[in-house]
Amino acid sequence: MIEDQMKTLIVIPCLNEAATIEPLLRQLSANRGNMSFKIVVADGGSMDGTREIVGRLVSELPDLVLLDNPKRLQAAAINLAVERFGEGCEYLIRIDAHGDYPDDFCQSLLQEAAALQADSVVVGMKTLGFGLFQKATAAAQNSKLGNGGSKHRDGGGGQWVDHGHHALMRISAFRAVGGYDESFSHNEDAELDLRLRHAGFRIWMTGKTFMTYYPRSTARGLYRQYLGYGRGRARNLLKHRTFPKVRQALPLLVVPAFAGALLAFLHWIVALPFLLWAGLCLAYGFWMAIGQRNPYGPLAAVSAMIMHFAWSAGFWSELLLRQPKRAIQ
Repeated sequence: MIEDQMKTLIVIPCLNEAATIEPLLRQLSANRGNMSFKIVVADGGSMDGTREIVGRLVSELPDLVLLDNPKRLQAAAINLAVERFGEGCEYLIRIDAHGDYPDDFCQSLLQEAAALQADSVVVGMKTLGFGLFQKATAAAQNSKLGNGGSKHRDGGGGQWVDHGHHALMRISAFRAVGGYDESFSHNEDAELDLRLRHAGFRIWMTGKTFMTYYPRSTARGLYRQYLGYGRGRARNLLKHRTFPKVRQALPLLVVPAFAGALLAFLHWIVALPFLLWAGLCLAYGFWMAIGQRNPYGPLAAVSAMIMHFAWSAGFWSELLLRQPKRAIQ
């Protein structure tokens, strides 16, 4: 098998993942097959027992390492793991501690990379939820209202792409462009993909495997997450002078529309853009409920509105209130 010859570094950035880390590590170890790999859990200072769980498993599971990540960011976790343990490894596989993966996830990535000579293999995301708000948010993120037609959120696969959810990278390509930019707390994956493409490396979105993602379970958590995404996209613009695509630019209008609505006391018409956006979101949600028979449709519209507003607020706050910082070129 092709993966017999590949030494692979699997990195799991981690912070307070006691509920999921042990099943994930046992799954990866049990399904290693003929792969030669090292698993590095890069922990950012967990206080919920995660470190103790991983420490206990180090003596039980082969090639498992617990690495301190003092900078706490995911970008820093992966950079540090590659620096410490990447020598002699051909590929890096990035695993999310709070996601679920098919048993053959790593094998499928390695086979795709070898067959296509891809420098990076990205995957699609299937979003699922459990509680009421999380299920509604999952419905929003699985819809064009919430993902804008993003390929890795919209069932894409089997094509060369500009960006996708990070899964596998050739370590030589990762190092050639300087790894992740640690000045990015969010959107570091899209920023790295941009540098990979500029350097001539190719990114393949596989249709042969995927990951399952669980969204934030509270409105506050969802807002903070998308606020960070918006800031990260603005940092990309400041660093690379790359403008958002149409599907990303439309939500940017939400905060300006909201600001206009606050001036409705001057004339009602200035509130129209905001009311139109809110009305369209709610209409889409009711269409999901009726046309798709999704009972979470109306609440999914609310989740989507939180995502749109937070993304817009994060983008404008970063763009207008902060100066660009020195970063990896």
